[in-house]
Amino acid sequence: MYVSAADGTRLYVEEAGGGTPILFIHEFAGSYAAWEPQMRFFSRRHRCIAYSARGYPPSDIPADPDRYSQAIAVDDARAVLDALGIDRAHVVGLSMGGYATVHFGITHPGRARSLTIAGAGYGSDLSERAAFRAGAQETADAFERVGARAHAHVYGAGPGRLTFRAKDPRGWRDFIARLACHSDVGAANTMRRVQGQRPSLYELEDALRRVDLPALIMCGDEDLPCLLPSLFLKRTLPRAGLAILPQTGHTLNLEEPAAFNALLAEFIAQAEAGRWPAPDSASDTAAA
Repeated sequence: MYVSAADGTRLYVEEAGGGTPILFIHEFAGSYAAWEPQMRFFSRRHRCIAYSARGYPPSDIPADPDRYSQAIAVDDARAVLDALGIDRAHVVGLSMGGYATVHFGITHPGRARSLTIAGAGYGSDLSERAAFRAGAQETADAFERVGARAHAHVYGAGPGRLTFRAKDPRGWRDFIARLACHSDVGAANTMRRVQGQRPSLYELEDALRRVDLPALIMCGDEDLPCLLPSLFLKRTLPRAGLAILPQTGHTLNLEEPAAFNALLAEFIAQAEAGRWPAPDSASDTAAA
């Protein structure tokens, strides 16, 4: 099905199951289809919603770069909930989707039951911001110059994806095949305007400290650019827990679906039971 964003952009949405809603927001290299292991698992007990962001088929692909930004990505997530008549949902995001989840929690805390932020933080190091933005521009140029079909194997073989390829070559090939079908225009606009211009997580510290929602931070220990930002989120969000998956890279939900699903299922159950409080302040005290 399709829903309309505030500017009329059509977003493709898939639903499965019934119960408390879970909204899944995908990464740059993903789409609605990247959440299939979670849609199958969680739809047994929850109303699961996955959608393709603007610029990702079968959603509309605006040609105007000004119709892409971090703020617009958050507005699109809210538009999906509005169109489906959902007041509040557990919001789950990976990487680019994790950033959208962070900003959703800041901007629309009353619409979220909980936040799950996985593999988020790349580009947050304030000393490397210029290099990050230059890299985003180079990636956008590559999608425009050679196209997604040719560039998929390059982008999909980055350092954060190598453990996925080593552990699950078949799953990694499926991931590459989906990435190769991305829109060249949509990928370039998303990389330039959403990825390349988003703020560092560290710049959001004051706003994050005001987000009083159950939060689960997940990161792979081989996803080096996201490890310190994940720890920062754990220490900054008032009600956050942190899970580090061993020998795991960036594409957490596909690389280790069983572990990802188990952690997320327990977190959601705890959050719904009101058993995910802020940590005891004594935990900040160093051991004697």
